[in-house]
Amino acid sequence: MHYELYYWPGIQGRGEFIRLALEEAGADYADMARSNTGMTTMMEFLEGERTLHPPFAPPFLKAGEQVIAQTANILLFLGPKLALAPQDEAARLWTHQLQLTIADLVGEAHDTHHPIAGGLYYREQKPEALRRAADFTEARLPKFLDYFESVIGRNPHGDTWMTGDALTYADLSMFQVIEGLRYAFPRTMKNLERVYPRLVALHDRVAARKKIKAYLNSKRRLPFSNDDVFRHYKELDVV
Repeated sequence: MHYELYYWPGIQGRGEFIRLALEEAGADYADMARSNTGMTTMMEFLEGERTLHPPFAPPFLKAGEQVIAQTANILLFLGPKLALAPQDEAARLWTHQLQLTIADLVGEAHDTHHPIAGGLYYREQKPEALRRAADFTEARLPKFLDYFESVIGRNPHGDTWMTGDALTYADLSMFQVIEGLRYAFPRTMKNLERVYPRLVALHDRVAARKKIKAYLNSKRRLPFSNDDVFRHYKELDVV
């Protein structure tokens, strides 16, 4: 199967969670928006010119005649096909549940720098961002990390992965979250990581995988930036 991934060019964003799965599996895929005509095609999909079920926003994936949108939904679709999800239904749903919770965390991290409106610049909502970031770093982020650390610890197959005895797309996504948090909140993460050894070990385990390591060292892996979901503003890194 050849896959076409559609996402905004120039940033990792939510599309990166899908790229990591495709890269780990060695899948045949094209990052369409980085091609000469990709943006035009992407907008035609979004405007309903190429499908009866247009996505609300990227990322979305074209697989044959299917067009699948929403990051967690795409990974639910790809997981079994790329051998990145458990075989039984209950375990697949548990993996999907973890991915949805990761999406909640990513959304809250984004809202630290855009707490009022996505259409406003950061400088136009800076006082609110300072309040939101303080709550995120002091309360919300530890709550999420406590949960995910305990998920690994409760895995009956050992504390190597979040679920089951093999890597899943949820592990790849958790790696990306930790990478993004380290970029956005380096001071906070330096303090917090000592409390979450299982999450840190999972991150390092994913980073060391052959195909992921090659991807991270390639030009296909875009750098983090302040045009992305995870953004670094020194004044927001308050813990």
